[in-house]
Amino acid sequence: MPSKQSIIYGKHPVLEAIKSAAPIEKVFIQKNLSSELEREVRAGCKEQDISIQYVPKEKLNRLCSGLHQGIIAYVSLISYSKLSDIIPFVYEQSETPLFLILDGITDVRNFGAIARSAELSGVHAIIIPEKGGAAVNEDAMKTSAGALNRIAVCREKDILKVVEEFKLNGVRVLASILDGSKMLYDCDLSGPTALVLGSEDKGVSSKLRALIDDSFIIPQKGKGNSFNVSVAAGIMLYEVGRQRSKV
Repeated sequence: MPSKQSIIYGKHPVLEAIKSAAPIEKVFIQKNLSSELEREVRAGCKEQDISIQYVPKEKLNRLCSGLHQGIIAYVSLISYSKLSDIIPFVYEQSETPLFLILDGITDVRNFGAIARSAELSGVHAIIIPEKGGAAVNEDAMKTSAGALNRIAVCREKDILKVVEEFKLNGVRVLASILDGSKMLYDCDLSGPTALVLGSEDKGVSSKLRALIDDSFIIPQKGKGNSFNVSVAAGIMLYEVGRQRSKV
């Protein structure tokens, strides 16, 4: 059961959280619930593009032992940053941009482990989708060993537009895919770079593949299909650091 720090329950508390622009991940509403407050919650979610899931009362009871009144909201444990603010700031600091784009990664422990490696490797921000990605919950925070409190996380509505924004700002976007065009160590990662990590089961989406500047394969010798995504992130970031240390 989630801790009380990561959820808000009850019609009035959830509605007030929405109105105050709290970093809400998603809202669960009991199926067939109908009231004026419930309609206000739905309207608020629509206005702020917050995901809603309609679930049985039994699921809400499992998530919360308190009087939830048919409505529970998951609240992020961090404040999100704006990518449009970070990109110019990095250039102003005369640093070489380094970003991670997480395309549909849903496992919170993978997310936390990736954040831990990213923060240690000097990544300027992790970009996640508003919908279809891992929540920033207690498990993610714990696995990150506190890194999620120290690294910028940008939750963006459209990852495809993020790629376009990077390109307009001189940041090359590369992705690790099983049929990549070259080996990781043959890619030039010394300049402004954004690395894409695909979902645990489907990899990088076809729409995103069509927009990236280059793709690569992480060398492997065993018979397994691929590295765990958090391990892959560590390998990729190590190679970035290796190349940049020689510049």
